[in-house]
Amino acid sequence: MAPNMSLFSVNAILILATDGSRLLTKYYSAPHPPSGATPGSSFPGSQPYPTVKEQKAFEKGLSEKTNKTSHDVILYDNKIVLYKNESDIMMYVVGGPEENEIMLFSVVLALRDSLAILLKNSTDKRTIIENYDLASLAIDEICDDGIILETDPVIVASRVSKPPPQDSVSMKNIDLSEQGMLNMWEFGKQKLAERMRQGI
Repeated sequence: MAPNMSLFSVNAILILATDGSRLLTKYYSAPHPPSGATPGSSFPGSQPYPTVKEQKAFEKGLSEKTNKTSHDVILYDNKIVLYKNESDIMMYVVGGPEENEIMLFSVVLALRDSLAILLKNSTDKRTIIENYDLASLAIDEICDDGIILETDPVIVASRVSKPPPQDSVSMKNIDLSEQGMLNMWEFGKQKLAERMRQGI
């Protein structure tokens, strides 16, 4: 087995606006560095941008570089970056220079397609901000700590999507007046007495 083999293949997943501003970013590092790794050394799963200042500088340079090109993959700052443009946002998946581009490309496609399903084909800056929770959960379902978990957008969307309205509890039929509270208290007392008589 090669010494650099690792499950940690994604260094970061970024969703940036086309002007380079940050919408949603997740940087990953291995929770347990390999034995013998010194602090600050580079190993599979190590975080190359530990501070927010370094992350924003990387994002700014990446945005400037990708706005000029129309390809899906570039080598930037000794990292493989795969990206997709969707209306006014850019989705990036960043991996180490030794990572498989096809595997990373499947992650960026899964992100794009699962967001399209979850946001009903309106994947833009405003919708991402309004549905930040869904976008963040979709990224978490696709990748955890830099390990790719799922690349099927339908499965990702089904795990993330909100429950249908008919399955949620309806608050319209609950009487919260004083008489309604007394009725609930009596009902609860009655049910508890029945359970106690049954011996449960």
